[in-house]
Amino acid sequence: MVVPTVVADGVLIVHFAIALFIVLGLPCIWIGAALGWHWVRRFPFRVMHLVAIVFVAAESLLGLPCPLTVWEDVLRSNATQPGFVQRWLAQWLYYDLRPWMFNLMYAAFSLLVLATWWLVPPRRKR
Repeated sequence: MVVPTVVADGVLIVHFAIALFIVLGLPCIWIGAALGWHWVRRFPFRVMHLVAIVFVAAESLLGLPCPLTVWEDVLRSNATQPGFVQRWLAQWLYYDLRPWMFNLMYAAFSLLVLATWWLVPPRRKR
């Protein structure tokens, strides 16, 4: 059925965008701090970045599946073969690693993001 596949592709695109936000957000903060970019210290951006990685780490440590992955899987349950979006984005998003490796990576990245709050503190508007 075409509609669930299109919606599943949309879920995958959102999932991929969130992963990019988390992964690329941290080097952007470091580079931006060095170059004087003010937006990397904006409080809402920093809170969203921290909450996103802490959520990912917490669900991983608790052994919970990602809700976006579950939703996408349910929508793709009747698909006969992967579509273009799934073929290209899924290979960048999903890795075949042991759960403890994901737990370690997510926890370490969370600690790095948290440490960055002290190294490059966010600023609230005056």
